[in-house]
Amino acid sequence: MYARYCRSMLCTPATAVGRYANCHRSGADICLVDLEDSVAPQDKAEARLRASAFFTGESASGRRCAVRMSMITEPDGMRDLLAMREYPVRPPIVLVPKVESPRDIEIVARLLRPVRPDLELCAVIETPRGVEAAAAIAATSPRLRALIFGSADYASALGAQLRWEPLAQARTRVVNAARAAEVEAIDSPTFHLQDLTALRREAILARDLGFSGKIALHPRQVAVINQVFSPDAASLEAARRVVAAGQRSGQGITTVDGVMVGRPFFEASRRLLDEFDPSG
Repeated sequence: MYARYCRSMLCTPATAVGRYANCHRSGADICLVDLEDSVAPQDKAEARLRASAFFTGESASGRRCAVRMSMITEPDGMRDLLAMREYPVRPPIVLVPKVESPRDIEIVARLLRPVRPDLELCAVIETPRGVEAAAAIAATSPRLRALIFGSADYASALGAQLRWEPLAQARTRVVNAARAAEVEAIDSPTFHLQDLTALRREAILARDLGFSGKIALHPRQVAVINQVFSPDAASLEAARRVVAAGQRSGQGITTVDGVMVGRPFFEASRRLLDEFDPSG
């Protein structure tokens, strides 16, 4: 049991109804049905109708389910919102793509909140304007729970290579904006579906940069992501020792296992235990 908002979010195209149950049973912290990039323009209308079943099917019971809508600045985005208002089960979590202004989040919240009072929103930051406005977007609404970095669209907009190093600065800005606003930061997917070694490498880099989770594009990626973004038993035990040392020292500077620790170490260890250690 853990309290972290999201380690893994598995994305499934809304047109792939046969994959819905596998997504729900994948072990992902959030199961996501996609109306945006994975759906061809001519299939958008059918997709938004089919997506309703993602939230009502038997396999969805007890799962945290979300939808990624189309861009709010395009007609399909508004059509998605109006359709979601009529779903028998309204999506509890909505990902808003290509957010470039706080206004994008405000519009979605205003239209969906009356029919889903507990609505949660995630802003996908994937354009140069979005990165520039990330801090303002992160602080927009109490409904906003996370910033998600979208590497593919961002790299395309810059003309950059879709590799970790060229996009490191943008990722850092997204994480910093999210943490300053006390919301979560979730990293973009790894697109090499068969290369779990590359996935693990990127997940570790994202975790070490401050991201709390990562998008998955295939069920086989979920277990790797969950493992990377969860501490092992040794890490939890080390955190307990640091917390105990802080209590003994009155939160003053002390040493644990030969390492000098102080308040930042105490706070980080306490947060780790709060998120992942049910015994406290």
